[in-house]
Amino acid sequence: MPAIYLIRHAQASFGRSDYDRLSPQGEQQAAVLGKALAERGIKPALVVMGAMRRHAQTVEIALKTAGIEVPAEIDEGLNEFDHDHVIVAYKPAYKRRAVLLADLARSGHPARAFQEMFTAATQRWVETDGDDYPESFQAFCQRSEDAVRRTATRLGKGETAVVFTSGGPIAAVTSRLLNGTDDLWLKLNPVTVNTAITKLTVGRSGLTLVSYNEHGHLDGTELLSYR
Repeated sequence: MPAIYLIRHAQASFGRSDYDRLSPQGEQQAAVLGKALAERGIKPALVVMGAMRRHAQTVEIALKTAGIEVPAEIDEGLNEFDHDHVIVAYKPAYKRRAVLLADLARSGHPARAFQEMFTAATQRWVETDGDDYPESFQAFCQRSEDAVRRTATRLGKGETAVVFTSGGPIAAVTSRLLNGTDDLWLKLNPVTVNTAITKLTVGRSGLTLVSYNEHGHLDGTELLSYR
């Protein structure tokens, strides 16, 4: 039976001006991921990734470490939602990054304050009709599912695809496979671990979720991260 491994990118540079690149910890995570792929004997016929830099950097390190020489193809449908737009729609003053940083600093616990704000911002995005956003939540979930299904249609009998994407698309696809709606996204998205593996199989009845958010390759290390 064909299989698809959805892999979240390694840790990006959270809190930096250029978020879309791997942190030093992320580079280590990607190498550990590559070793895990090799140990599991995963030999993909197809490698697909989103168009973001953190996707490409994760692919480069992981595949090199795993000894996988299949060239990665880009599918922009696997890109993460634009978190900057979601935050600014929630609070327009945050269009000025200095205002956001000042608010976080005043809280005394910047990381916690950001998470609380981001949770509220994404909830607003999920619950509105999308008029305030370049991409509605429903459109985001649909294009995430469409991208994974495009990959599924290209797999032959017994073939495997490794897909490098972000936490948002993985949560969107997982929610739809679990209960046919997007209702679980708000719960699934925050707990998706960097470099975690979600496995799907492709059968006559379509896609089936086999496992979600596997990250045993990070056990016993200090590399586990959610953002």
